[in-house]
Amino acid sequence: MSEPASIREHLIRVRERISRAAESGGRSSSDITLVAVSKTVEVAQIEEAMAAGITDFGENYLQEARPKVAKLPDLRWHFIGHLQKNKAGEVGRAFHLIQSVDSVEIARALGKRAEPGMPTKILLEVKIDPAATKFGIEPERCMDVAAECREMGGVSLYGLMGMAPVVERPEEAKPYFRRLYELFQKLPTENRLILSMGMTADFEAAIQEGATMVRIGTAIFGPRT
Repeated sequence: MSEPASIREHLIRVRERISRAAESGGRSSSDITLVAVSKTVEVAQIEEAMAAGITDFGENYLQEARPKVAKLPDLRWHFIGHLQKNKAGEVGRAFHLIQSVDSVEIARALGKRAEPGMPTKILLEVKIDPAATKFGIEPERCMDVAAECREMGGVSLYGLMGMAPVVERPEEAKPYFRRLYELFQKLPTENRLILSMGMTADFEAAIQEGATMVRIGTAIFGPRT
């Protein structure tokens, strides 16, 4: 039996796929930031991804992320899970970018707890998956929430994030990504810096529809345990 592929080998393949998807949309792979989703992943595996050139890592849960952030504080950590107001202060201080701001109340909680002169960088999570169990701002409210965040102290709005529904074929996710891209284009230029969409199952479709950031876990680290 052959040895299982290493994280470095997985990353080579992922980067090749990102490059092809970008080229098919008339873009450069340098326009796409790869966030390695390290939920359930041990520090040793994160360090292996670091050695292969990854600098951005995403975590879903504060409790799990704490020891990783403490051990590897110089990485760019992205919070991508559902955020509760009572954890806003610690999350805002520990993470480079909060991708999952799904209400004005969460944005305000982050802003109130930000260090003076150091606004917390945020993305608004938009609910493009209609499933009732999913979090996010309803698309029709997105621009109003963005406007409130722009007037709010302590936060800096960098763009939007979203997750498409689970579909049989990646191409079926494209209409959902297209809708998020259209909302992104309505933001003022200064808030239109990051469009985070696409995961292991559908990141190529997301890139073809305009993603500037993809969040990939399984294709890099293997199936979750």
